Amino acid sequence: MISLAGRDILHAWGKFVFTGIGLGLLIGVTLTMAGVYRGMVDDGKALLDNSGADLWVVQKDTLGPYAESSSVYDDIYRGILNMPGVARAANVTYLTMQIRKGGSDVRAMVVGIAAGEPGVNPGWPPYLVSGRQITRGHYEAVADIAAGFRLGDTITIRRNQYTVVGLTRRMVSSSGDPMVFIPLKDAQTAQFLKDNDAILQSRRRSEANPAFNQPGVPNLLDAVIASQSSNSFVNAVLVTLKPGYGSDEVAQSIRRWKRLTVYTRAEMERILVGKLIATSAKQIGMFLVILAVVSAAIVAFIIYTLTMDKIREIAVLKLIGTRNRTIAAMILQQALALGIIGFVVGKITATFAAPYFPKYVLLMPLDSLAGFIIVQLICVVASIVAIRMALKVDPAEAIGG
Repeated sequence: MISLAGRDILHAWGKFVFTGIGLGLLIGVTLTMAGVYRGMVDDGKALLDNSGADLWVVQKDTLGPYAESSSVYDDIYRGILNMPGVARAANVTYLTMQIRKGGSDVRAMVVGIAAGEPGVNPGWPPYLVSGRQITRGHYEAVADIAAGFRLGDTITIRRNQYTVVGLTRRMVSSSGDPMVFIPLKDAQTAQFLKDNDAILQSRRRSEANPAFNQPGVPNLLDAVIASQSSNSFVNAVLVTLKPGYGSDEVAQSIRRWKRLTVYTRAEMERILVGKLIATSAKQIGMFLVILAVVSAAIVAFIIYTLTMDKIREIAVLKLIGTRNRTIAAMILQQALALGIIGFVVGKITATFAAPYFPKYVLLMPLDSLAGFIIVQLICVVASIVAIRMALKVDPAEAIGG
């Protein structure tokens, strides 16, 4: 029975192999799509791991700072430092924007980190692959190598120029954008401070407002102008805990006394995976379903065609007394062999193509195992039509011309 299927495959090996390669490319796309989703989840977890935080303190009733806009005063961290169980608290800002380098630009997440000791204060990049950490209060940057910057490069963020003094790896946002770390004060200026023209226009509007043209109001006008020129906000406060304290316990205490929203690591991970990339996950899921259906259709069509090409041979087999079970097994084995060839080609294609994708592709062994099982099941289902047709063949066709 096995030799029967093998001999038939060898008889038309060219068509069979090329069909397997075509199917393999389709399977490779499917495995890559699954890897893109895994990569998105891994990016989100890497973002949380690399922040070095146990708690995220953000604006009340927001999902900030990654999934939603958040703004809190930059002096809040002092009060949080005095809370029981808090070891360290550091301000941080996040701003996704285009960073210019010469005549080109790169989309990146600009992270403003508070002054402190690298590896101790949360928010700092935990390690570098080359260069050094930021040591000055202004105009220095550490960038992820995915941004394409090199040590000594000059990059432009808003109106200021920064020198790249260090390079890190796998410091990316939840959407896969590389991170660029700059001093907190510079990041606050880039994110919250209005440019000179906007401040001038706002001042003119305020002066033209009749509410300010009354005795005793100049002090209020000066306060409005001063508030427009200030940048005393951050997106979040990153908190690390002392040994022996639970994250839920400390988070509840901060919520109660500071009237702010606090997320633990588990809660922030649910936000990133369940809300921020949920739509993308659904799209990838739909693509996987479509690709599975298309793969099944291709396998069914190929097996059906191969069976049609040997209708006379099947009739001869029936005429000499070959059982239907043997004929069905021959067709099923051909379908499974086609699936094995396709999966091997697809796995190799996905493995070599993954590094060239703009987004991080994470190929998991369990996903590959599940993919192999699904491919074989698809081949079994796709062979049913050809098997039913073969079993209906009349042995008399072997005698008739």
